[in-house]
Amino acid sequence: QVQLVESGGGLAHPGGSLRLSCESSGFRLGYYATAWLRQAPGQVRDGIACISSGDGRSYYEDSVRGRFTLSRDYAKDTVYLQMTSLQPNDTATYYCASCSATDCSSFRCPYDYYGQGTPVTVSS
Repeated sequence: QVQLVESGGGLAHPGGSLRLSCESSGFRLGYYATAWLRQAPGQVRDGIACISSGDGRSYYEDSVRGRFTLSRDYAKDTVYLQMTSLQPNDTATYYCASCSATDCSSFRCPYDYYGQGTPVTVSS
């Protein structure tokens, strides 16, 4: 059974950091581009970042570029989203998704499988 599981969410203070993880079961996440999306309360879920499989090239939505960083651990078959300089408007549920492609061409991709999400709250 194909499954993606996110972890690492929680409460952070403004200016703080969190690292989210995305692990897969039932397939090898490293073969595919992997994306992160978020859904803030009352808003639609939308992509914010994507990392390619082969060369690890990453793309970011404007509001997170320079603050969020994607990385892969191929040995652990895990994708990480390092979030720094967090702001209250980063509060959302964060989802990882596998893409039906090996490479990203933007911060979005053709999404294939989604995880259940991990909540992030940024508040003082």
